[in-house]
Amino acid sequence: MQQNVFTYSAPFVLESGVLFQNLRLAYTTYGRINEDQSNVIWIFHALTANSNPHEWWPEMLGEGKAFDPGKDFIICVNMPGSCYGSSSPLDTNPATGEPYYHDFPFFTIRDMARAYQLLQKELGIQKIKIGIGGSTGGQQLLEWAVQDPGLFEYIVPLATNAVHSPWGKAFNASQRFAIEADQTWQTKNPEAGRKGMEVARGIALLSYRNATAYNKTQSEHSDEQLEAFRSESYQRYQGTKLAARFNAFSYYALSKSMDSHNLGRGRGGVIKALGTIQAKTLALALEGDLLFPPEEQEFLAEHIPGAIEKEIRSDYGHDGFLLEFDQISEAIKKFTTRHAEGVAIK
Repeated sequence: MQQNVFTYSAPFVLESGVLFQNLRLAYTTYGRINEDQSNVIWIFHALTANSNPHEWWPEMLGEGKAFDPGKDFIICVNMPGSCYGSSSPLDTNPATGEPYYHDFPFFTIRDMARAYQLLQKELGIQKIKIGIGGSTGGQQLLEWAVQDPGLFEYIVPLATNAVHSPWGKAFNASQRFAIEADQTWQTKNPEAGRKGMEVARGIALLSYRNATAYNKTQSEHSDEQLEAFRSESYQRYQGTKLAARFNAFSYYALSKSMDSHNLGRGRGGVIKALGTIQAKTLALALEGDLLFPPEEQEFLAEHIPGAIEKEIRSDYGHDGFLLEFDQISEAIKKFTTRHAEGVAIK
């Protein structure tokens, strides 16, 4: 494993027209690129993760697993706006000499995909065997597959969509409202909005899981319980846990980036945009996913040429994309093997 930082010296033009200076991308690689570049795997992380998939997807990465550093060259980039090494709101604004905080420029999903192409060029990567990403990571993958249709051999958009839904935007807006309600939010301080973010995380969890998951994992052990219920303490714990490793500025910015996702913007509509994707596509859905319901992956499969959709059985809703690694690994293996062998995919 190697952790690296790529810095782009020229101004980076955002979709908004803003010129962003000193774009920085933290990224992690595993293994080595082979001579014909037929072993490149590009993993896209979700909202609050980092560029180290061995930490948050350990069952997918390793010897004999779906992605094997002994055979594959695996790369994952920390998305701009995050607090794990890439350009972020806590960086110094060259125009003021002070941290950006609330003034951090707006990166759309489209901007992120374009930023990754700069790193791709820097590394001399001409083709990618498999691109895979869940949630907002899948949004970035799909955007890149539209921007450069011939780059990926296979893509696996997982629990994601072609356009972020009004439902998803409402969840994100409610989380931002929680941060804004924190009296510290307007201060220029790295800890600003921390308590609000803890509440926001609790709101997010209600979309990441579902009633089945909570009833399975947070039921009381006694019928005599009157207060201090397990589900309440779980919500509080998860908010505190996130606040110990993340900051509200990145959380706020990245939720807005997620809301910007629309493959059809400026391209004649989303169906037309999906029709340009050339990669062999396996759209994976999660049973009971409230945030990215299976019909959104069905829509991808319906409009990406030759794509298929498979639903993963899970009691954990959207979070299943991080937990149902056996099913996900098997689905990818079958899909790529059958294509390689020329077997009809159904």
